[in-house]
Amino acid sequence: MPAVSVVIPLKNKGPHIACALNSVLAQTFQDFEIIVVDGSTDGGTEIVREFADPRIRLIKEEKQGVSAARNQGIAAARGELIAFLDADDEWTPRHLETLLRLRENYPEAGAYGTARLTIMEDSTVLVSSYSDDIPPAPWEGLLPNYFRAAVRGTSPLLTSIVAVPKCILNEMGGFNTNAWFGEDADLWGRIALKYPVAFSWDGMGIYHEDTSNRATNKKKPIREHVFVISARTALQAGEVPPELKEDFLEYVASRQIQIAYRNLEAGRPDLARDNLKGCKTRYLWKKYWALLWAYIPSRIYLTLKPHRIIKMLYNWNETIRCILAGKLRF
Repeated sequence: MPAVSVVIPLKNKGPHIACALNSVLAQTFQDFEIIVVDGSTDGGTEIVREFADPRIRLIKEEKQGVSAARNQGIAAARGELIAFLDADDEWTPRHLETLLRLRENYPEAGAYGTARLTIMEDSTVLVSSYSDDIPPAPWEGLLPNYFRAAVRGTSPLLTSIVAVPKCILNEMGGFNTNAWFGEDADLWGRIALKYPVAFSWDGMGIYHEDTSNRATNKKKPIREHVFVISARTALQAGEVPPELKEDFLEYVASRQIQIAYRNLEAGRPDLARDNLKGCKTRYLWKKYWALLWAYIPSRIYLTLKPHRIIKMLYNWNETIRCILAGKLRF
């Protein structure tokens, strides 16, 4: 049995899948299998079949949706640790080595993640800005508080840079198939409620915002972030530890604000206002800045795209700050 199963959902990412596969095959750790769950109509299937490596298994997607595809890959996996990679992202060569080291050193963790590089639409490469709660590179270990780190900086977990033991994925019921956006954040949040999360600056993943057909580019209304629903259930069941509750609720608020912006992008300010009604955050300016735009005609918002401007300035500011502080290591 392989030590790691790598699950890659493939849906019309033909121009990118070869790069993703090559980045896995180039890993310093080689005891793995690759499960490509294929729902392509653009020739991506043929590209995968051109790879002669017997560790690559191509299975046909049974149900539509990336969550269902990942769950299908989990069910087919033979490894005890499952690493996820999107078909248009890639890894640096020590990624799996780092995840296995984290697994060996911190067996009590429920999820393992690494830092990441982001390639922007203009091909600019940025190192993600993480919370000061995470010690600077080359630190690795158990995060003091996953929810606080995710609110104050880039989320420590992202689908293309995370590995989770199969037993924990089964315990959580895998990815929520009723959501097309935020299903990954929902799973990581549910895991972080019950288990520690391990993180390393080493073995970075590479997240591409410069590729086409990304789910995050969809302009489609969303009634509510799927993790907000999961959080409500956890609170009602008394499953949120008291020491996590404040940061947990702040994380929930950040997801409400995130979905409000998604609905503004989709031309549904009415849904954005609904998302913000129950939002209770200590960062009130974030809530009221989003609420302001929810009362401005959609055509003005869609023309100015204020949240993208703020994100761009924030990314550049944080990258420069981290470089000056010596926190970044390539």
